[in-house]
Parts: sequence; C-alpha cells; structure tokens
Amino acid sequence: MDNDVSAGSKATTSTLGHIALGLTLLAFGIGHTGVIDGVTAADSVSLATYVGGLTLFVLGVLEYRGGNGFNGTAFAGLGALWFTWANAAGGKVSEDAAGTFLVLFALLALTLAAAAPGGLFSQGVYALQFLSLLLLAVSAFADAGSLAKAGGWVAAVGGLLAWYGATAALTGWPVSVRRASGSGAVAAG
Repeated sequence: MDNDVSAGSKATTSTLGHIALGLTLLAFGIGHTGVIDGVTAADSVSLATYVGGLTLFVLGVLEYRGGNGFNGTAFAGLGALWFTWANAAGGKVSEDAAGTFLVLFALLALTLAAAAPGGLFSQGVYALQFLSLLLLAVSAFADAGSLAKAGGWVAAVGGLLAWYGATAALTGWPVSVRRASGSGAVAAG
C-alpha cells in the first residue's frame, strides 16, 4: 500500500501523524502552562482523544502496513498514550497513578528519541516530549505546580517543533542546517 497522497501532494501518513502529534502536544502543553486564562490541560481532552489518540493510532497501523516500523511504533504508542490520558483526566485516578502513567509513557518517548531516524530534529521532538512527561510525572508525585507549568512549556515547544517539521515536509521549508562545501548553506532535511 502506498501511503502517499495523490495529485502531486507531498503529504503522507507520516506528515499527518506529525501534525496530529504537534497539535496534541501543543494543546496539552498550553493547558498545563496556565498562559491562557481559564484554559487547563483538561480542556484538551477531546483533542487528545480523537486527534492524539484515535488518529495517531490509526496512522500508526497504516505506517506499519506501509512498512515504516518506527512511525508505526511512534504513532500507535503515542495514540495509546493520548487516548488513555484523555480517559483518565479530570481526577479519575490518583496523583500517584497519574505520575506512574506519565513515567511509563516518558520511557516510550525516550525510546523514540533514541531511535528516531530523522536526526536531531526528530529526536528533539521526542526528547522534548520525554522531558515534559517526566516533569509532569514528578509534579504529580510531589504536588508541585511549578513543575507542571515547566512541563507544559516543554510540551508546547515540542508540539511546535513537531508541527513545524510536518509543515516543512509539506512546503519544502528547511529543517536542518548543513555546511555545503563550507558555505554554511541551509538545506532541507
């Protein structure tokens, strides 16, 4: 099965997956920062359920079917994260259970950061997700609101990075800086 979209588009299931991941991380992060008055992480539950959970999981299955084991693992695993988080949000579990959950999925993000095939840009998205989940886990265990805000900011930056990467794939914008014959030229990556 060819996962590319026809009619000359550069879009793939991978691109859509990175957009879904970026938007979900961004909404989740903004909700934890408190930067928008009256917006909390719980307000991102619907987006986390359908865009982060269901969409990413389906795209993960399509990536596996298309032969991309890394994105299949990343999208299906992160789809499970967002779907489970959305169903447990709003005080449905204890803070210690929430912290444990976040640590377990931080480990998934760490694995993805270490194995990301796209170089430092892709590794950066998953590393930021790892750091945000770890900060949020420690915040849940220690009841430290400042750590939750810091974790939110890290998640928001990771979401912006994932969104930019997907947008760059569609538009041909640069995602890495490489020295070409010593000229310091910017190259699309």
